[in-house]
Amino acid sequence: MSSNNVAAVSAFVEGSPPGELADVVNDIKALTPDGRNLLETARPAFKKYNEEQLTAVKLPGGAKNVLTSAYNSLEDGRYYDVESQSSFAFDHMTQKASDVRSYVLESEHKDLITSLLKPLTLHAHEHYPSSVHAVYPIDSNTLAILLAANKYSPSNFWNGRLRTTYLYTPSTSTLTGTLKCDVHYYEDGNVRLTSKKEVSETSVPSGDVGGIVRAIAKIEKAWQEELNRGFGRLSEGEFKSLRRQLPVTRQKVEWEKVGSYLAGKEIGGGRR
Repeated sequence: MSSNNVAAVSAFVEGSPPGELADVVNDIKALTPDGRNLLETARPAFKKYNEEQLTAVKLPGGAKNVLTSAYNSLEDGRYYDVESQSSFAFDHMTQKASDVRSYVLESEHKDLITSLLKPLTLHAHEHYPSSVHAVYPIDSNTLAILLAANKYSPSNFWNGRLRTTYLYTPSTSTLTGTLKCDVHYYEDGNVRLTSKKEVSETSVPSGDVGGIVRAIAKIEKAWQEELNRGFGRLSEGEFKSLRRQLPVTRQKVEWEKVGSYLAGKEIGGGRR
């Protein structure tokens, strides 16, 4: 099995648009004679994809989705969820969870995490109805605040995902983060928009979980307004410049007279 083939398949997997990993897998199987073996060899790419994309999964017997990420990863391919107090096995290729077990978080920031989840849930429900969020301790100094919002509409040929990752340091009451947006539109074409914004260190109210979430909301509002302005510039600038404003004659076509133009051409041709 060529290492180039494995690298190519891994690149396809890691670059899969939101909600379309299964489609990419099926295409790889259909296009390569050794597709199944190639996919097995590329399993590390599936793990990287799911953890970076903050893939949401519903636990067997559970009512809510939970996240998979590098921040809640345990040994042997397992992950944990703070709110449900459980851990689970996760198959990165099929994106299915199994073998749910009880898991009690041990962290000096356990109370802070529990308190932070309450306003974060309100924030998520208000601004991102179809989202999953979580808070995990990274070490004794830092918490990871994650949110993934997915919107899939394959019948209309588009899918999208928004991801936010914030690192909060309780000792200094500072926040840094990364915001990412990925939208794929594929009706009669293939257009993909990706956007990424790095959030520099921001001071937030010490010990005020509501203040932390308000700071997050302010950051995200500013980013979304920036995106909207960018869309406006694209529509009036780059996209508009791609279309010819006038035909090569530099005159507007009088469409109501097109019929007479064609008739005249036919008459002229008949005379020849």
